[in-house]
Amino acid sequence: MDIQYLLWLQEIRNATGGLFDELFNAISKFAVDILPFLPFVIFWGVDKKWGYIFLTNHWVGELINGLIKLTVCAYRPWIRSDLIEPAGDSKVAATGYSFPSGHTRVAATDYGTIFVWQKDKRKWLAVLCAVLIILTGFSRNYLGVHTPQDVIVGFIESVITIYVVVLVSKKIDGNEKIIDILTAIGIVFVFASLAYIQLKSYPMDYDTAGNLLVDPQKMMNDCFKACGALLGFLIGSYVERHYIHYEIPFGSKNLPLLVSIGTAITFAWKELFAPATVVAAFGGHWGNFLARFVMLLFAMCIWPVVIKKNA
Repeated sequence: MDIQYLLWLQEIRNATGGLFDELFNAISKFAVDILPFLPFVIFWGVDKKWGYIFLTNHWVGELINGLIKLTVCAYRPWIRSDLIEPAGDSKVAATGYSFPSGHTRVAATDYGTIFVWQKDKRKWLAVLCAVLIILTGFSRNYLGVHTPQDVIVGFIESVITIYVVVLVSKKIDGNEKIIDILTAIGIVFVFASLAYIQLKSYPMDYDTAGNLLVDPQKMMNDCFKACGALLGFLIGSYVERHYIHYEIPFGSKNLPLLVSIGTAITFAWKELFAPATVVAAFGGHWGNFLARFVMLLFAMCIWPVVIKKNA
């Protein structure tokens, strides 16, 4: 039934001449190319406490999603059925295994965190975020790159992550000892995850021509990114909490510019410089791990110091 649903959407795409393809492709791309930088903006310049919640939700969720993908090893719809033809270049951005949907997970986590944060303050913003979650999830089906179950589980995964992180953050607020213990547990979790994804077995299915349908080595890349980012966040948060003690300089005329510059630097590193340097030198696994590790250390330790000195 899931493939039949995707074929029905594909018929709609074809009947409309691909009229909505670029719209839904843009919604999907925004979720994974732009939205992940929002937690940095919140942390540096809006609300430090919620910045920590955003960052924790995003990167813990990213790693959990990667682990589920590499455990289930579900093939993409176009591999399961030759009749599925993803729209435009959406197939290029569909990295990793299929289940659960990473784009939906990112959208539901980041938009969902905004929803929880703003639902009593700015209801219009909360409603907008809810709509964007639905549109992002639907876009993954409409473009033919994910099944309904991929999207639904990605959403559920995000809801659980947000609920647990927000609940825990309220209970341990200000208790540095417990936060340090959780940080240490998180670091152990990262290294355990690295060991798991490299030691577990993966399906090795071939087509009639003898070509490997899905290369598990390539499928691991996203999980290595998540491990590097979460490790950088955990170590960086420890350094920030114990040595930097960053406080947002509200009222500083330089704050908006500094936050914008920091966001631009992290974006340029992720999209341009990291692939051309660290990833090129160390490969898809450890290169991506190091690239994200550096990005999060920069966000947690280096740029807060720059803001403090120049605000």
